[in-house]
Amino acid sequence: MELNTNTNGHDPAADDAKDVMFLMGGVALMIFGAGLVFSNPAIRRLLGQANVGSFMTAAIPDVERYMKLRSM
Repeated sequence: MELNTNTNGHDPAADDAKDVMFLMGGVALMIFGAGLVFSNPAIRRLLGQANVGSFMTAAIPDVERYMKLRSM
């Protein structure tokens, strides 16, 4: 295996693998944190009172408009 002399013997592929591992670790921590938040009974009660379905139906036209603008 030949190393590139411009990188002073440092393997750039190792940096890419490390970056992917940090990214996946961050995603796992976010999912774990969201699970901890949503397991709280007070948060469940608040979300039960909020009508998420009406929010989604109100947001769909905006998302469709954004996708049309993006495809131009």
